[in-house]
Amino acid sequence: MPDVVGIRFKPCGKIYDFEVGGFEVKEGDAVVVESDFGLSIGTAVRDMRAVDAPERELKKVLRLVTEEDLKAREENKKIEKDARAFCLERIMARGLPMKLVGAEVTLDRKRIIFYFTADGRIDFRELVKDLAARFRTRIEMRQIGVRDEAKLLGGFGICGRELCCTTFLTSFDPVSIKMAKRQELVLNVGKLSGLCSRLMCCLRYEYDGDLESIASDDEIPVGAEEAPLEAVEEKISTARPKPECPRRHVPQGKAAERHRERDKEKGRERVKSAPPVVSAPPVSPPSAVSSAPAAPAAPAAPSGGEAPAEQQQAKKREHYRKRRRFRK
Repeated sequence: MPDVVGIRFKPCGKIYDFEVGGFEVKEGDAVVVESDFGLSIGTAVRDMRAVDAPERELKKVLRLVTEEDLKAREENKKIEKDARAFCLERIMARGLPMKLVGAEVTLDRKRIIFYFTADGRIDFRELVKDLAARFRTRIEMRQIGVRDEAKLLGGFGICGRELCCTTFLTSFDPVSIKMAKRQELVLNVGKLSGLCSRLMCCLRYEYDGDLESIASDDEIPVGAEEAPLEAVEEKISTARPKPECPRRHVPQGKAAERHRERDKEKGRERVKSAPPVVSAPPVSPPSAVSSAPAAPAAPAAPSGGEAPAEQQQAKKREHYRKRRRFRK
């Protein structure tokens, strides 16, 4: 029966089992292990235990961390900073629609891993060639999600505390809008989403329903931070039918007859109160007896304010006519 110890590589990261051979490892010890990416430094978070038949072939713990290993890790941090800056430069030069999150160098410097986010698949073959020519090692590009990005970068939530994914969460469980409805929270994306633009993980803490029925997260579109959730997704809409506007209410029966009579009376009053239309004086036909041409008549001077007043009354009549048509 091999002795197994639980190793964690990052704070709040997943715990992986490694086989210990020939020496004792206690909880909290820093060790060097052989992972799938190369040599890495991890921390033991579980004590040694014996396993009868492991489910898969386990990697081995090579040794406890030495001073040389710690110095190599500090030097690798400088390489990671340089690699991230160079990768950002090449991404901008090639115009790739991707966001670089971070870079990681293995302890033996045989591999550099770049973490990035993007909306879709990215053709980064030319970028990998540029990076391999610069650092002379194996390059790996790994696309992660927005929640993993928030976990790597860290931050503070709307509660004022550090993000749950950077303090104690080791994995991301599905979160649904049903949890917010069950807790009678305000269905607004801006109040229910975290720094990753997804529904906050803390909605799951006080949900007393069936967690197995929630299989996937509810996606939130980009640019809908202030929109209500009813307008964001039809499948999670809880909007109640709005009452009809009183102005659009169509009266029936006797009420309709009273409305029509009132409109007719108002229309007659407006017609009676309208000023009379001033017609132009008739033009007399030219006389056949007179051979001399008649002198042109001088234009009549408009009376003060009659023409503008007539135009205003015509506009008012047109306005009320449209209102009556809309009510009918």
